[in-house]
Amino acid sequence: MIIATGDDAIKAAALEGDTSAVDPIALTAYVILGLVLVFVVFFVLQNLITHPHTLKTTLIGAGAFFAVLLIAYMVSGGDTHAYYYNNIQATDGESHMVGAGLIAFYILIVVAALAMLLSGAKKMIK
Repeated sequence: MIIATGDDAIKAAALEGDTSAVDPIALTAYVILGLVLVFVVFFVLQNLITHPHTLKTTLIGAGAFFAVLLIAYMVSGGDTHAYYYNNIQATDGESHMVGAGLIAFYILIVVAALAMLLSGAKKMIK
C-alpha cells in the first residue's frame, strides 16, 4: 500500500494530518515489538529459573551497568550553552541526561577495549 501510494503522496498527506497509509504498518510494528519483548522476558526468566547459578552473574553485570550509569550521571554537569531542537531550547535536565549518556558511553568503550586487550594478552601468554 505504501509503495503503491508513493513517498511524496504520503508526506503530503502527513502534513495535512492524514496518516492512514502509515498507521496499519506502525500498529503492526508495535505489535511485533511487544511480542518480541514478551518472548525475550519469558525466555530470560525461564533461563534464570532453570539455571539459578547464573542469577548471581546476571545481577553482578546489571549492578555494574547501573553503577556506570550512576557514576556518569554524577560526573556530568549541565551545559551553560543553549541547545535548540526544532526551535525549542533544551532544559538543564535534558542537557544533564545527554551528558550522562555520553560519559557512560565513553566509560563502556574504555572498559570494552581494556577487556579485549586483556583477553588478547592472556591468549598470547598461554
